[in-house]
Amino acid sequence: MKKIALTLLASLLLCGCAANGGFSKKDKEIINTSTEGILHVYTIESEDETMILRAKSEDLSRRALKSRDYALLARRMVETVSDTAVGGVGIAAPQIGINKRVVAVQRFDKEGAPFEVYPNIYILDYSEDKKKGPEGCLSVPNERYEVLRSTSVTIRYFDINEGKVVTESVEGFTAVIFQHEVDHLEGIIYTDRVLM
Repeated sequence: MKKIALTLLASLLLCGCAANGGFSKKDKEIINTSTEGILHVYTIESEDETMILRAKSEDLSRRALKSRDYALLARRMVETVSDTAVGGVGIAAPQIGINKRVVAVQRFDKEGAPFEVYPNIYILDYSEDKKKGPEGCLSVPNERYEVLRSTSVTIRYFDINEGKVVTESVEGFTAVIFQHEVDHLEGIIYTDRVLM
């Protein structure tokens, strides 16, 4: 039994998998490929990339959230989604090949519509009031579909500046963006919602 456990541990270390909510070797390679410029966005046009997009994401530990790697990931996600060549309003870490619960969302409900990053994010509550609206996705190039979404949500995430978990209610188009991006963390692509 002990030999099996050691073999399993060695396998996990060799594959570069993260333990205890940290970044794997592969995650770090993606984050640090270059410290400048936009990151490659994964699409459903590649089988290998689709496997990453379809996987569930994990929380990051507080230690990982204090790391240089997280700070660089957050900055590069915002740079990628806000780049005019990309033209998005939100991006989730799986879309750049990292299965961690991190999203960057443009906050149209705040002055100046800033992009903000939300680690370890979950949606706790969806309003019963729903509305259909057009959506697109960086991972599904050149397509747009009508999707039924809740008009407001309650989100929970770790606030880096406050150093604690917070909850917040979000409404309107920004709530739709949060729903779309948090779906990515569950391995759901918005085209799945079209069929529901």
